[in-house]
Parts: sequence; C-alpha cells; structure tokens
Amino acid sequence: MMEVRGTPAALAFTVSCCMLLALLPVHIVANDNLRVAYQWKEIDFEFPSETERQEAIASKSYIAENVIPVGLEVYKKRLFLTLPRWKEGIPASLAYININETTTQSPRLHPYPSWSAHRRTSETEAPEIVSPFRIRADRCGRLWVLDTGVEELLGNTTVTSPTSLLVYDLHNDNLLRRYKFPADHLKENSFYANIAVEDNDCDDTYAYAADLGSPGLVVYSWKQQESWRVKHHYFHPDPLAGNYNITGINFQWDDGLFGIALKPQSDGYSTLYFHPLSSLNEFSVSTKVLRNQTYATESGNYHEFKILGSRGPNGQAGVAFVDQKTGVIFYALPNLNAITCWKTSNRAYTIKSLGRVYMSTVDMVFPNDVKVDDESNLWVLSDRLHQYMYESLNRNDVNFRVLTATVKDAIQNTACDTNIKPLPDIITNLGDILRPSTSTIAPKAGSSSAWPSPSHTNAIV
Repeated sequence: MMEVRGTPAALAFTVSCCMLLALLPVHIVANDNLRVAYQWKEIDFEFPSETERQEAIASKSYIAENVIPVGLEVYKKRLFLTLPRWKEGIPASLAYININETTTQSPRLHPYPSWSAHRRTSETEAPEIVSPFRIRADRCGRLWVLDTGVEELLGNTTVTSPTSLLVYDLHNDNLLRRYKFPADHLKENSFYANIAVEDNDCDDTYAYAADLGSPGLVVYSWKQQESWRVKHHYFHPDPLAGNYNITGINFQWDDGLFGIALKPQSDGYSTLYFHPLSSLNEFSVSTKVLRNQTYATESGNYHEFKILGSRGPNGQAGVAFVDQKTGVIFYALPNLNAITCWKTSNRAYTIKSLGRVYMSTVDMVFPNDVKVDDESNLWVLSDRLHQYMYESLNRNDVNFRVLTATVKDAIQNTACDTNIKPLPDIITNLGDILRPSTSTIAPKAGSSSAWPSPSHTNAIV
C-alpha cells in the first residue's frame, strides 16, 4: 500500500474522501413511486351511439381483443394513445381521454381528431390517419403524428399509404400539414416507429423519425418543408443483443434505430440521444450535424456520433424521453419490465449510473412509451406487447396500464435524484489532485444506484 500520510496529497485525499462520504445518502432504495392512473382489460371507444357500436362489432370493424395501445402523449388535459392497425378490427388508430373527466377503470376513448379521420370515404381512398405508432405534442401546441401507413402488420400486411407526418393544431384539432416521405426514404424493410421534435423555434422546428427496419434517421424541416435521410453504423442492431425473454415468452428481434430523445443546448441546437432497440449501448449526436443536410448525409461525419456507454445485460431499451427541467432521460426496458433513468449531466454511463425508477412483473409488463408533460409529470404506458404478438391477451386480465408520478417523486433516492451531488465530478477532481495534470482518467460511476446488479437482473426475467 502506498504511504501518503503527512503529505499534501494525503491531506487532499482525506478531505476529499470525507466530502465524498458526506454527500452519499445514508440509504438509497428505489421507491417505485409510480401509480396506476388508468387501466384496461380491453380498449373500448365512445361510439356516436350504442347502435353504431353494435354494428361495428357485428361487421368486425371493431374487434376489442385486437386493439392495443402502443404510443402515449399528454398535452394539457388530454391523454392521447396510438392504436395501430396491427390486426383487423381497429376502428380508430389515434384516440384520447380527458384526464379531468375520466374514470380510472377502462375509460372509453374518443377518436382523434374525429371519427371521420379514421374512416374510408371509398374502397380506394385511405383514411386520414392509417396506423400511427408514436406521437409528439410540441410546446407550440402542435401534435406530430408519425403514420406508418401500414395495416394488419401481424396478418395480411397492406401498405395503405406512404409513411407520413401529420401535424395537427391542438387548439382547434385542425390538420395543419401532411408530409409524405419521399420514395428514397422508404427502403425495402423500412418501418418508422418513433419520433422526436426539436421545437426551440416554432417557425423553424425539426422532427426526427427513426427507421428501425432499415436503420436510418429522417430529419424534417418545418420551415423548409423538406427532409433528408441520415445513415450511420450506430443505428444498426447489435447481433448479440437480439434475445428477449419477457414473462416466460422468448423471442428474437433485430430492430435497429428506435429510441430517440432530445436535450436542448446553449448553442441553439440539441443533443440527440439514441439507440437501436436490439442494443445495450447509448449514443449521441448534436443536431447541429443533423440539421445541416449536406454534412448530415456525407460519410465524413462519422466521428460526430458518440458512444456513451452500456446499460449492461438485458438492458435493451425501447423509447426514451428527456425531462427538460432536470436533464434526466427516462428509458423503457422491456426485457426487465422496468423504467430506468440517467442524468445527462453525469459523465459516466454505466449500470451504476442508471437509476431504477420502477420495476414490476405485474404493472410494468412491456413498458412501451414514456413521456414527461409540461407540468413535470412522468407518464408510462405498459401493454404486454410481446404477449399480444406471440400468444394472446387474457380478456379477464388487466392488460394495459398508464402509470404516472411527478418527475421529482419518480427519481427520488435513485442515481438520477437531482438533490444528490454527482460523484463523477468529485472523483475527477480528486484524481486531478492526486495525479499529474498531464494525465487523464476515465470518470468512475455516478452516485449509488438502486438498479439491480447484472446477476440480479438476469434472475428477474
């Protein structure tokens, strides 16, 4: 052991260690503070009349067991759900409930923006909205709907219309714009399943759409009314991370780019955090790169994309969302039936720097969407998607849940708690004292986490 007693280095070491211990919480546990706000055994709708509802059932234009919520958004007092047409019998693929007026048990959904937007005017005409997966409400009062245009994905797959962005005015629910993706954005296996919106300037907004099937990222400029497609090696799945085992159902996916989340920066751009679904790693890139059409689409930008680190075994993540006030990013981890978080101010991205927000093999079976509203409430949708796809849902069970908590409560006593001093800064400063200034060391893990160890997480699933 190196003897440093009585030296300036020893004094600095002692003081720094005392500071480190003082800043550590006495006992860190995951609070699992989310509560179930809404739950359904099956999804039902507010039809214009009971007669029309019965006619829809008789004609099989409404088959309750085929309806599954996949995407979620909350704007003001409305909670929106996407209900993609994966099977037949989906009468409306985008709907909402009024938060202040709705029962928590199986509330019926209102089609958005209207019933007519989901109905064909003729056999050859597609409805206004076909089959959206993810949506995003921006701070300008617009709802961005990423519509895949694909019906019966799990049956007789039909491309009803090209993948499109539909943008609605949430003040009056009018359609502001429809933008169809150009043909060169739609590759053989393309499937656009997620969207992020950079809304620092309402007149110069950018939308980002993730293609998980033929890995790529589409950048759309509201002002220019045009888009371009970005490619990168980091968008592709990891062949070693394609195995999923959720509540005893084992399957393999090779999905590429999926999770995308934006954090505004002081230079007027944002950091885009991203990851393929079948991957354990997290990556980032500045939108300064992505918004430059010439630079974004050339191979010389390779090193602008950064790898941050790994979530560890079973750490495949679906959607992600950054809370703008705290800088905390939330992840949905389907393989672990869990929501986790990471402070974007943390220099380390490891298992220890991730915080466990909520984990449950009952309430959180396949978390499928995560959002934070403008009142700093976290919202999570769980929907048993794997069971819907590979077996069947039990109509007597609660299958779909929306859980919520304030961000403050959700991250309390986790590695993401903003009241806990970030350890990497302290450890790095300590390293600067004890090592020559010319040396560089990698920052160690962040504040203590309640996230289970790899051996524990492997035992859960």
